[in-house]
Amino acid sequence: MHVMNAERVLPIAGYPILEATPKELADHLLRILRHHEKVTLFYANSNFVVKCKPLINRMHDDSVVIVNDGVGMDIVARALHGRSFKANLNGTDFTPYLFRESVRPLRVFLLGGRLDVVMKAAIHVEQKLDQVVVGYCDGYQGMSDTKLIQRINASGAEVLLVAMGNPLQEAWILKHRDQLEVPIVSGVGALFDFWAGYKPRAPMFIQKLRLEWLYRLSLEPRRLLKRYTVDAVVFFADCIKYRKYLAPAPLQQQTKPQ
Repeated sequence: MHVMNAERVLPIAGYPILEATPKELADHLLRILRHHEKVTLFYANSNFVVKCKPLINRMHDDSVVIVNDGVGMDIVARALHGRSFKANLNGTDFTPYLFRESVRPLRVFLLGGRLDVVMKAAIHVEQKLDQVVVGYCDGYQGMSDTKLIQRINASGAEVLLVAMGNPLQEAWILKHRDQLEVPIVSGVGALFDFWAGYKPRAPMFIQKLRLEWLYRLSLEPRRLLKRYTVDAVVFFADCIKYRKYLAPAPLQQQTKPQ
C-alpha cells in the first residue's frame, strides 16, 4: 500500500484526517489504481464525525483515507492545530476532479439512492463526465440482492461510488471492503442527487464563502436543522474532548484527556 505522509494527518475527534490538495489526493488514488491495490476514501464533515463514531476503530487502517469536508473541519483544525487544511475536499467536487485527472476514462459502478436517481446519475457520469458506467444499483430493493458484491466485482469497476449518507454508506463499505475487488471505493453522500438534478448546488459565490451548508439548510430545514444545531454542538465538543488523540481507543474506553 502506498501510504501518504503520516506527518500530514491531523487528529480530529479521534479520526485521522489527511491534509492534501485535490491534485495530491487524485495522484495518490490513481497511483494505487495503477498498482492494482485498494483504497477506501471517506469525506469527514461534522455529520460524519458524529454519526460514524461506532465505526472509528475500523477506519484506522492504511487503506482508509479520510479527508476534510466543510468549514467546521477548518475551524477545528485552526483551533486545535494552529493551521487550516490546504483545501476543502468534498465528494461532489473531488469525484469529477478525479475523473478529469485520469489519462483515460475510468470504469465506474454507482450504488445507492432511489432507482430513478441512480439511473440519471449514471447517465450524467457517461454523458457529462465521459466515464464508463459498468453498472449501477439502487440503495433500496437493490441492496437485497444476495449477489450484489459478485455483480460489482464481475463488472470490472475501478471506482465504486456509494451514496447512502452517513453512517450507512461507511458501515456498508467497511463491512464488505475485503470482498470488494474494486481499487477505489468512496462514500459520496448526496452526490447522485446533484448529478441527477434532484438537488441544486449552491451558487458559486456561496460556495466560495463556505456557506453551502446554510444554502442546503434553507432548502431542507426540517431534515437538516438537527445536523447544524444539536449535532454541531456534539461535533465541537468531541473535537475538544479528544483533541490529542489519533487512536480510537479513548472513544471506546471513554478515557478523559490528560
